[in-house]
Amino acid sequence: MNGYAEFGTRLQATGVLTDPWLHGAPRFAEQPLVLAADRHRELCAAAAGIARVHDELARIVAAEPELADSWFGLTPWQRGMWQCSAPDWHGIARADVFFTATGAKVCELNSDTPSGEAEAVLLNAATTTPTGTRDPNAGFATHFTAMVETWARTCGHDGPLTVGLLYPTEVTEDLSMVAVYRRWLTARGHRIVLGSPYNVGLADDGRACLFDTPCDVIVRHYKSDWFGERLVVADDDEPCLDREPLRAPLLRLLAAAVERRTAIVNPFGAVLTQNKRALAFCHEQIHRFPAAAQTAIRRWLPVTTRLENVRDELWDQPDRWVLKSDYGCEGDEVVVGRHVDRATWHAALAHAITRRWIAQEYFEAQPDAGGQVVNHGVYLIGGVPAGLLARVHEVGTPTGPSSRIAPVFVRTEESQ
Repeated sequence: MNGYAEFGTRLQATGVLTDPWLHGAPRFAEQPLVLAADRHRELCAAAAGIARVHDELARIVAAEPELADSWFGLTPWQRGMWQCSAPDWHGIARADVFFTATGAKVCELNSDTPSGEAEAVLLNAATTTPTGTRDPNAGFATHFTAMVETWARTCGHDGPLTVGLLYPTEVTEDLSMVAVYRRWLTARGHRIVLGSPYNVGLADDGRACLFDTPCDVIVRHYKSDWFGERLVVADDDEPCLDREPLRAPLLRLLAAAVERRTAIVNPFGAVLTQNKRALAFCHEQIHRFPAAAQTAIRRWLPVTTRLENVRDELWDQPDRWVLKSDYGCEGDEVVVGRHVDRATWHAALAHAITRRWIAQEYFEAQPDAGGQVVNHGVYLIGGVPAGLLARVHEVGTPTGPSSRIAPVFVRTEESQ
């Protein structure tokens, strides 16, 4: 533990990763993971392929607007977000990819407000690069800032920008990401304003404001489904405390985006691609996709279907399925049949509000050389792989708060 204490001190010296322990246990792994170059290429190909699938999906739904209701069940305010942004949805995303006996599998694409960027970049930077390897996160900041600047130009803004970082100020888990975004953008000469949706206004020139400061671009790390109506996903859940949509700030942001006064990154169109019924659409409606996208779906995306299609047969098949709610994230509202007892599985099925859930076929992730499972979070910026977050956990447990984040490096071709 003395070794980890010294490691934790190095991380704290970054001025961003100030919490190397979580509930008294190490939050990070000291020992770096090393990926072979071909394994890294496979991860990147899978992540980029599924991102392209989501882009095709967004264009399909934009061309057939009734699908937002009939398939995705978007609420009125969620539908408004989609209609004001469609088919735009992407700036930065993170695909969660696992290695299996049959190759890489993408269990989902976090396309709305992906997290972990600071941990991925700064943990690698604080770790001695193993001989014969390279840091896959070395160019992350460059890719990210270029993406923000590109989005700003869609609204006619160039040169030094005023960038708003919009996030839930009461959620401390996101502070490291906000801090590192601020550092990267400031280094590029941009002015940064921080705030929450409750600080959003509208300037006379039509730009969205944070604390009365007009912004050329707003980097949104406040979930799209939190802007809309907050509804329960099970009939035995307590009603959400903040059920009402954030009408005023949302309307101001959408107005600024539609009028091309302020660019919003990620666009509010991510309310559709983040909805996990998108994963079911990919398999159930695979014939709608181009041939290359169909190949990507079959190769990299586990079979996924809407819960209403298979609910009756799931009762006695917990080992085969994983239940996921439409907007659950980071392990919340996920029920892995193999990891729970029958009573828990049956209760989940009995109380699930059917149109809010999907069922995804369980796949067996291959453990690494140390006997642990690695969730490879591949970051995509503008559809291009730009970084890697490695979360390690024990076999038989899902990725969650107990998972440790490990530094990860890629072998150079010459060293293999």
